[in-house]
Amino acid sequence: MTEERLSFQAEVSRLLDIVAHSLYSEKEVFLRELVSNASDACDRLRYAALTQPELSAEDPNLQVRLLADKEARTLTVADNGIGMNREDLIENLGTIARSGTAAFMKSLKEANAEGKKDVNLIGQFGVGFYSAFMAADRVEVLTRKAGEAQGWRWLSDGKGEFTIAEAADLPRGTKIVLHLREGDDEYLEEHRLGAIVRKYSDHIAIPIVFGEGEDAKALNSASALWTRSKNEITAEQYKEFYHHVGHAFDEPWLTLHWRAEGALEYTNLLFVPSTKPFDLFDPKRAHRVKLYVKRVFITDAAEGLIPPYLRFLRGVVDSEDLPLNISREMLQHNPMLAKIRAGLTRRVLSELNKKAKDTENAAEYASFWENFGAVLKEGLYEDYEHRDELLKLLRFRSTAGNGLVSLEEYVGRMKDGQDAIFTLSGEDVDSLLRSPQLEGFRAKGVEVLLLTDPVDEFWMPSVGVYDGKPFKSVTRSGADLGKIKGGEEEKPEDKAPEGELVDLLALLKLTLSDAVKDVRKSERLTDSAVCLVSDDNDMDMHLERLLKQHKQLGADAAGAKRILEINPSHPLIKRLADRAKAEGAAVNLEDAAWLLLDQARIVEGESLPDPAAFARRLASAMEKGLA
Repeated sequence: MTEERLSFQAEVSRLLDIVAHSLYSEKEVFLRELVSNASDACDRLRYAALTQPELSAEDPNLQVRLLADKEARTLTVADNGIGMNREDLIENLGTIARSGTAAFMKSLKEANAEGKKDVNLIGQFGVGFYSAFMAADRVEVLTRKAGEAQGWRWLSDGKGEFTIAEAADLPRGTKIVLHLREGDDEYLEEHRLGAIVRKYSDHIAIPIVFGEGEDAKALNSASALWTRSKNEITAEQYKEFYHHVGHAFDEPWLTLHWRAEGALEYTNLLFVPSTKPFDLFDPKRAHRVKLYVKRVFITDAAEGLIPPYLRFLRGVVDSEDLPLNISREMLQHNPMLAKIRAGLTRRVLSELNKKAKDTENAAEYASFWENFGAVLKEGLYEDYEHRDELLKLLRFRSTAGNGLVSLEEYVGRMKDGQDAIFTLSGEDVDSLLRSPQLEGFRAKGVEVLLLTDPVDEFWMPSVGVYDGKPFKSVTRSGADLGKIKGGEEEKPEDKAPEGELVDLLALLKLTLSDAVKDVRKSERLTDSAVCLVSDDNDMDMHLERLLKQHKQLGADAAGAKRILEINPSHPLIKRLADRAKAEGAAVNLEDAAWLLLDQARIVEGESLPDPAAFARRLASAMEKGLA
């Protein structure tokens, strides 16, 4: 086969351009990424060899080797792991095939434009290989996949293209040869390479050596970190293991290391990140926790090991009881795995609850909640067994202030006569705080929880109540404020006379009968003239908008008719009520009725069904007002 020249995927070309302009604040981490990838290749071969021992028979002692050629100015990172064939090279080194690429590239572009050299993104995308171009102006990959005879050579200068050609007489595994840039000769020195390995990769269970044959020198301790006693492990070692296992660059927010003993024995070393993983809201909802059996890597996609609502966890679970030759298919229905999942779920939720109760460090938990609260809420309708523990972890923005509030705190300060936990759903807190729906609740001093996560529309109906108090949206027509004590009571003379109001309501109902379910006077409005609310048995307005946005409802589908509430104390409503008895009022108030409805729609963030008619009516009303 002749040499084949191919182009990088567009995203890879942009990524390489950013990497070449010093994305990394510390260039040395390129070696960490390459060693980590080499270690993963060895782990994957060890797993494959459980059922196909012939794959590793020719060279069973897995290791990562660093070789430096000062004369040629090349640094080589080699492993005798699973290796790659032509298709693997194109998929792994020519494309970024993982979801979230667009968001990733946008974040990199913004960081680069601002002159930042943050390293909190690239490793998370499994593209750490490209960091080699930080130190090299040309990278050569020589590889042969286990079980295949044909070897391959990949070569690129990182400027848009790469070549692939057949290569003969290659050992199993992958050898990455970096032709170093001018000024980077430090990465040819044994002491420098050893220091980097000990700093970032000492925890890797695969031996990392410098040199070949009898002269090879071990650079790491090559023991699985999670098997060591906690008092033997430093915070720095935990952090670097998190960086390795999670392909992350941030600091771990929480480190959980424990061994379960009894009917089942397994060791867990899990981390909660301090920043959101890029794929947190990927539709697959897959976790990234690696499963080992007796220190042998099995898979990093064991379905059923981690509940989807804890998918932000990173780390390892090592079982002593699962069979070494278990297949990924058998794992899905293995009762031992289900017991491990239950045990680690209880432990993780218990540790999170300790953090939530730590009032002295409330800001730390608030940061965690901002990152992962929306994901945890998924457990409220998926995991009934742990619902009570999850409810304790919930935090909300509310009308009471800028901080976060728990359900326990909310219930503890409910008003006399208040028998429900009031909520309001929307896109963001600022727009919710401006909603006319809140006016009456503010006047009464009633706190309302502000919900901005789409998942809120699904867990609340599932949970229904907390501490005997039902969750109730303030957009529901039955949000009764009359029996709640507190605030200033309205004076009767501030309202339109009852007789005039009845006439106005009748005219509005007649005019808007095809557009609304009903027109009523409002108890919730104090400043605004009108608002829309849902009937108690109808879909919440925010949920309906969400379903339309996600095409679960047609964009032009006719949703449930709303109820128009009018404020009898508002000057406009009093003026309209005064005119409601006049001769020809039904004709004269028709435009006003539709303007009131459109005003309520606009405030709710809904699109107007007939913008031209709205503009015509508004112009007419302004003309009359100026006459």
